[in-house]
Amino acid sequence: VQLVESGGGLVQPGGSLRLSCAPSGFSFSTYAMLWLRQSPGKGLEWIAGINANGDVTDYLPSVLGRFVISRDNAKNTLDLQMNDLKPEDTGVYYCVTQWADLSLMTWVKFDKNDFPYWGQGTQVIVSS
Repeated sequence: VQLVESGGGLVQPGGSLRLSCAPSGFSFSTYAMLWLRQSPGKGLEWIAGINANGDVTDYLPSVLGRFVISRDNAKNTLDLQMNDLKPEDTGVYYCVTQWADLSLMTWVKFDKNDFPYWGQGTQVIVSS
């Protein structure tokens, strides 16, 4: 199993970035997918989720309206379009899976064991 993130970088406040995740080695289309963020001095935070079919999404309130999560099950890709980025969006972004066939959940609190597969993370820095 592999989840490979890409697309991170340095961007000015108000700018945009598109993160991508390339999953392999498991039945991607049967897993709800999530993006998590590890910000400096903070714990891991759930940012966004999308169900297995791609027709239901959910967002952390602070990113709602700025971030868009999407997936293409035919191409095995997961994306996170991030617009109007703010310094507080700085962090390492991880692509992770829920357990197979579990309905999309909103993760206010979680343990790392709640997510079976993880990417290596991609760094996003929002700074002028």
